[in-house]
Amino acid sequence: MMSSAARDEVLVGVDPREVSVPVLAWAAAEAARRGVPLRLLLSVPPLHETRHVDTSPHYMSLRAEGEKALATAADTVRALRPDLPVTTQLLDGMPAAVLCRQAAAHARLVVVGSRRLSRPEEILSAGSVIVPLSAQADCPVVVVGEPEHTEHRPGRLVVGVDGSESSRAAVEFAFEEASMRDAAVRAVSVWQRPLIAFGDDQAVLDERRRLLGEALSDWTRKYPDVPVTQEVLRGHPVERLAQASADALAVVVGRRGRGGYTGMRLGSVVHGLLHRAHCPVITVPVVTT
Repeated sequence: MMSSAARDEVLVGVDPREVSVPVLAWAAAEAARRGVPLRLLLSVPPLHETRHVDTSPHYMSLRAEGEKALATAADTVRALRPDLPVTTQLLDGMPAAVLCRQAAAHARLVVVGSRRLSRPEEILSAGSVIVPLSAQADCPVVVVGEPEHTEHRPGRLVVGVDGSESSRAAVEFAFEEASMRDAAVRAVSVWQRPLIAFGDDQAVLDERRRLLGEALSDWTRKYPDVPVTQEVLRGHPVERLAQASADALAVVVGRRGRGGYTGMRLGSVVHGLLHRAHCPVITVPVVTT
């Protein structure tokens, strides 16, 4: 994987059917915070299997629509952030695959919108982007389906913590993001009681609290400026994290799981949050060297 220094942009996947101002505003603000340019990318999927350039009238019409959408998106960003460098790029290929390749080469994170497709549509549709991108990109992926909540001061970033390697990556991202935003971190560990359980529930909860504190200790020392709250909650992880997202700037989760679709690794919690969260969802992969 490339070093973070080589990743010099925030990448935005533009939907030709709907140029989303909230998505562009979120991505532009993030690029400005990180001091990197913004790149707007739109990819036109092939209409049929071919090894040759498609010059059919319908395909050329799709490319023209893509160019128009990119121009509109760039004008929107320039109106929001006149000093932010912004470029556009129109490519051919399946959008998720193209975004993954471009992210691997340059991006610190990728930002896309959500059209709230059903799960079969997300997985099987030719235009599906969110699930494969969140599952396969080797940088954080931000899905802006709902706006961030800014009514609290400081704002809150919710991070799901379960002690896994993937959640450690999420914790690191959440603290870095909170420090840049002058925001707080709300670290949430969710215990789902088994149907058949033995022993003392309180002892289990106390142990989860201890493990949560250990998972955060390195980052509370590294980012002493970031206010932190720690909570161990009972219930289903998707339900409890979705509730916590109701007043959050974003909810940050690690990528895990062994999905059965083309090598995807997403996990049921992330998949559920993409449907139920009330703020942007940030999926963070494990960084390998």
